[in-house]
Amino acid sequence: MIMKRILDPFVIFGLIVGISSIIVGNIVEGGTTAHILQLAAALIVFGGTFGATVVSFPMKDLVNAFKVLKIAFFKSVKSDRLLIEEIISLLVIARKRGIMALENEIPSISDPLLAKGIQLIVDGYEINVIKEAIYREIKNYEDSIKNAAKVFDAAGGFAPTIGIIGAVLGLIHVLQNVTDPSKVGQGIAVAFVATIYGVGSANLVFIPIGKRILQRAKDEIKRKLIIMEGITGIEKGINPHYLRVILESFKDGGKI
Repeated sequence: MIMKRILDPFVIFGLIVGISSIIVGNIVEGGTTAHILQLAAALIVFGGTFGATVVSFPMKDLVNAFKVLKIAFFKSVKSDRLLIEEIISLLVIARKRGIMALENEIPSISDPLLAKGIQLIVDGYEINVIKEAIYREIKNYEDSIKNAAKVFDAAGGFAPTIGIIGAVLGLIHVLQNVTDPSKVGQGIAVAFVATIYGVGSANLVFIPIGKRILQRAKDEIKRKLIIMEGITGIEKGINPHYLRVILESFKDGGKI
């Protein structure tokens, strides 16, 4: 059963506030929206940033970054508390009816990793083997997320520099028309729009998304650690109250 996610309104709210603040500030200063909507500047900054990012990473990391992007905007609808309750209920079944009784529960388990761990228990694997398998899955997930975040961080590093390149190109065009004073002021203003695009996209979009992905990953890794400890408790058949205390220490920010 695949865990569902819902749109996180705070991410959208933050992006809207950040971008709107720049637009409104520009209007307050006497500018217009048309002044900061420049196709050439957008093409230079976003095209150049995309190209530099593609050169910097292998294709698998770029594809993974786009796949992972969803966790920055969507959050899990399943709480840690519900996960803990599910683990405790599985432990109770195992203690009352035996480990093999868990096989019938596997299709209804909400988390794929938890279902995988229970299946390994039913199949008779030793707990050290099960924990190693879960740990490797957690490590692979963590590495995947870190690589995805690096892609967005790199884009955030490239964008301001590409924006400066765009500004310089615009100024070159202005100098070519320096004999016409009526075009100089307007040309300079247009040239610096590229800088706004570069710095703005880096600090309002790329870098924050990278950080958001890492934060979401911490929450997901915590869930996986809860599952690993829960699987250990189920296999050992420990007291449900004791296991609950252990698992809730993760929910409150604790670690093994």
